[in-house]
Amino acid sequence: QVQLVESGGGLAQSGGSLRLSCTASGFSLDYYSIGWFRQVPGKGREGIACRGPDGGRRYGDSVKGRFMISRGNAKNTVYLQMNKLKPEDTAIYYCTTFSNGCYEWSFDYWGQGTQVSVST
Repeated sequence: QVQLVESGGGLAQSGGSLRLSCTASGFSLDYYSIGWFRQVPGKGREGIACRGPDGGRRYGDSVKGRFMISRGNAKNTVYLQMNKLKPEDTAIYYCTTFSNGCYEWSFDYWGQGTQVSVST
């Protein structure tokens, strides 16, 4: 059974940083892509970052150069380092698997989400 549990959200000031963590179970990151999407209530999902099993990465245009996805030393953990935060980064962030690798923002399983709020 696939499970994804996020942590690390909270409140940050504009220009600040936060790091999100995701602990995965029920599958191996050696074989599947994992990453993040975010969603503002009433709006659609926005793909943020994807890490393929080969280590390849893909980022959404709005976060390129500011966010970085990485895999933890614990093999079932993935992180999202968010730097230079902007108020428009405010959203619920979900850890997710991808139904077609990192080739498209097509989300398969996701966790319960963690709130990120950025103040001006």
